[in-house]
Amino acid sequence: MLKKGTKLNSILTGSCPKCQEESMYLDQNPYNMGNIFKMHEHCSHCGTRYKIEPSFFYGAMYVSYGVGIAFGVAAFIISYLFIGTNLKTAFIAIIATLIVFMPVIMRLSRNIWINFFIHYDKDWKDKK
Repeated sequence: MLKKGTKLNSILTGSCPKCQEESMYLDQNPYNMGNIFKMHEHCSHCGTRYKIEPSFFYGAMYVSYGVGIAFGVAAFIISYLFIGTNLKTAFIAIIATLIVFMPVIMRLSRNIWINFFIHYDKDWKDKK
């Protein structure tokens, strides 16, 4: 499922979308809040520039909205339908889920956004 060369591999691992050889982030732990947005400028393997243009990752805000909704809906379904809590507790579960997973949502959104524009190239070594 997470074979090298798939978008899902790059999105879930945070690896370079072109070669998928290394992480785009300086610190792979999204919960290290001081380094959550710090990224390498270029991939050390294929040379792909991550910030395609200034303010490139502002578009990830739109993706973040959708990812946040997905996490919220999942929290509601788990708490209200599976566990059987009342609506007030389900609402608290949604808020808690969004707070706890905020760093993960931000990283996933950036990974999804960059994968819209940069595609995997299995022959990147030949073009270098």
